Amino acid sequence: MSALRAPSVLDRSPFLKATIGSRGNIAISLTVLALAAVSLPPILRWLLLDAVWVGTAETCKTSSGACWAFIGEKLKFITLGFYPQDLEFRAYGAIGLLLGLVATSASPRCWGRGLVIAWIVGLLGAIWLLGGGGPLSVVPTEKWGGLPVTLLLSFGSFILAFPLAIVLALARRSKLGGIRLYAVTLIEVVRGVPFIAILYASTLLFPLMLPAGAAIDKFARAGFALSIFVAAYLAEIVRAGLQAVPKGQSEAAASLGLTHWQTLRLVVLPQALKQVIAPIVNLAVGIFQDTTLVAIIGMFDLLNAARAAATDQLWLGFYAEAYVFAAIVYFVFCFAAARYSLWLERHLRSP
Repeated sequence: MSALRAPSVLDRSPFLKATIGSRGNIAISLTVLALAAVSLPPILRWLLLDAVWVGTAETCKTSSGACWAFIGEKLKFITLGFYPQDLEFRAYGAIGLLLGLVATSASPRCWGRGLVIAWIVGLLGAIWLLGGGGPLSVVPTEKWGGLPVTLLLSFGSFILAFPLAIVLALARRSKLGGIRLYAVTLIEVVRGVPFIAILYASTLLFPLMLPAGAAIDKFARAGFALSIFVAAYLAEIVRAGLQAVPKGQSEAAASLGLTHWQTLRLVVLPQALKQVIAPIVNLAVGIFQDTTLVAIIGMFDLLNAARAAATDQLWLGFYAEAYVFAAIVYFVFCFAAARYSLWLERHLRSP
């Protein structure tokens, strides 16, 4: 009998095995390295080595690198938009409140009814801080902008869409033809048109349907449109999770005396949502990025505020720095969400 072969370096390192395991992989790896060697040095020179970190617009014009002094000068405007300067602490408070809710929601130990109540109270609190009312002076939504708008639209619409998506997913699986037809129609119509069209409809068409003299704030209309859009896509994700739960789970729950709604709430839905964590996070990342489309109806989200900052006469034309900075902010949020999704999947799979 021949002796057992000792594991090689390739066997012990899946990354090396995937990289140099065949001639094709070697060619692809060398091509990628060559492209990196050509493209990275000028990018790094522009980003870091030749960049201007402190100075004026005139200083930046004499440099071949990025003008990060522009970001330092306009950081407050990019973050908050046209929000009144003397009330900026309220906008920062709203940002802190929303990010605190996200951080709390990241721990499975905090999941429960209390967290749902906390999100409802937190969203209302963030809106109150931004808009005012009572002892706080009123700030119209036209002056809201920057990061608070991006966070409030993305987080708020997702929270509002979640229960509606579950209802639509259950309705689409219903044996009642009328309810199923309504759910299918709503889901397919919303998923069949681009989000821009829904935004235009909420801005231009919806006000025409209201009685004379009635009006709904533009921010509320955009939030409602985004919630409906998210709910349609999320409903299909939830439905896929429901179909992945074995039928025997429902039968076992019924044999224990659980009612239909108890079976859904305690047995089926938890397992279904566990199956579709990755698609839900992927949708959340996409919606966070899609909030930039509200710029077409005149709302100043983070990206639009960054673009507007480059139109200042004193700092005119630094669009590249503005877009790169906004891209970094979006990347940090989206990359953190992706890593959290991987951790949560491993955590829920563990016994």
